[in-house]
Amino acid sequence: MRTSSRLLAGSGVLVVSLLLTACGTRTTGAEAGPSSSAGRCGEVRGDAGDLARDGVRITGAVEREGAAGGPGEAGGSAGIPEGLVRAERLPAAGGQRCSVRYSVTNDAAEPYTYTVVFSLLDEQGRALSNVTETVPGVGAGRTVRRTLDTGGGLGEPTRTRILDVKKVPSAEAPAASGDCPASGLRLTADDGDAAMGLRVVGLHLENCGSRPYSLYGYPVVGLLDDALRPVGGVEILRGTGDIPMAGDSEPPWPLTLPPGGAAAATLAWRNTTEAGEPVTVPYVRVRPKEGADPVIVAPNLDLGTTGRLGVSAWREAATAGNSDRPRGS
Repeated sequence: MRTSSRLLAGSGVLVVSLLLTACGTRTTGAEAGPSSSAGRCGEVRGDAGDLARDGVRITGAVEREGAAGGPGEAGGSAGIPEGLVRAERLPAAGGQRCSVRYSVTNDAAEPYTYTVVFSLLDEQGRALSNVTETVPGVGAGRTVRRTLDTGGGLGEPTRTRILDVKKVPSAEAPAASGDCPASGLRLTADDGDAAMGLRVVGLHLENCGSRPYSLYGYPVVGLLDDALRPVGGVEILRGTGDIPMAGDSEPPWPLTLPPGGAAAATLAWRNTTEAGEPVTVPYVRVRPKEGADPVIVAPNLDLGTTGRLGVSAWREAATAGNSDRPRGS
């Protein structure tokens, strides 16, 4: 799955650069020496230790299936096994096109869902676009192989870098678009917004089940570090009125979401940095209300040294079916 990325894209370290030359045999740093790039589709640049991050490894590049006659046509495959996600081709030398190939390995004891941000660059290393891919349900001890979907229309990308990797237990991962969890509730976070030190991330809740769902109050949130351990020292406020420039938040009122109904809330903070150690929170565990199933989102909260996060109350959100109704009615 490919999604847009703004907050995540700025948070990672550039790990590895993959030069896409004329399509042909896939190579990696372990398979080919420095002089073996001519006429090949995947020379990996970087030391062996730079080729992987948090279980994600760029393994090379292959000619996209159907490259000789267009997508889905026979004759262009470079041996991509069946069942892999096929990517849009990256232009390369001589009019040939290549796709970036990568793998995801889960060393944990339970299934994890991975969100990986890649940066696509031109020959001079200038960023053209960021692409976010989600690899769901990677089983314990399993490796999943994928090819990178670039989405097309990106100019002439010839390199890619891993910008960021986020991973959460699959049982608490946000549901993919179009999927409805067993709880009947789809909870997601948006890319957020920023202005003059104020940060705001929206939480979105959709009743995708068959029964009405009642809400009253605020989302229940817990802050987690990179290892999904609780983050202390941050006060979670009910309402956003005490967050400068966030505006006063209205008190909660009861909501009943019919099937297909939706609600929204916000996380608001300022990333002011003064005395002390700045705090960054990569993950937030969210429950629609006490006792509800949790979902872990990855908004990457740059809280600075303020030590406060405001959470607004749930409000009814417009959907295709209720866009003419007043909010909260």
